[in-house]
Amino acid sequence: MGRIDQRLKELGLVLPPPWTARGAFLPFRREGLVVYLSGQICEWDGRVTCVGPVGPGGVDIATAQAAAKICALNLLYTIRLACDGDLDRVSAVLRLGGFVNCQSGFGDSPAVINAATQVFIDVFGDAGRHARTAVGVAGLPGNASVEVDAVVALAA
Repeated sequence: MGRIDQRLKELGLVLPPPWTARGAFLPFRREGLVVYLSGQICEWDGRVTCVGPVGPGGVDIATAQAAAKICALNLLYTIRLACDGDLDRVSAVLRLGGFVNCQSGFGDSPAVINAATQVFIDVFGDAGRHARTAVGVAGLPGNASVEVDAVVALAA
């Protein structure tokens, strides 16, 4: 068992079962030592776990944060595919892009995406610290509440 797989186990984090992309796109694209990951919604085992807009009268922040964590786990699953099964090859998480399906005027998108950021820091330590955007949007695939994409660097 690799160092990162051991860390996942210590944290009690389980990666999702295999899944199929919702569209005609690649789950990731490698260019040299950089991996560009397609956005992952809060889907687990074929079911969107958190739907609808976040904000007053809708999905609360804590529930949306749990959804962001699922997005991060889906990204880790995809990174593992890009690394031929060896997450120890990740040298740095370069960037996360976070999208929150929210009501007009919702200003707490960064608080929601913090949950995904924290997964990468918990798993990779300092190598998990990254640049990031967190934006509110009017809708996401499957009416998911959260979607996150990423760019990671691999060791030579």
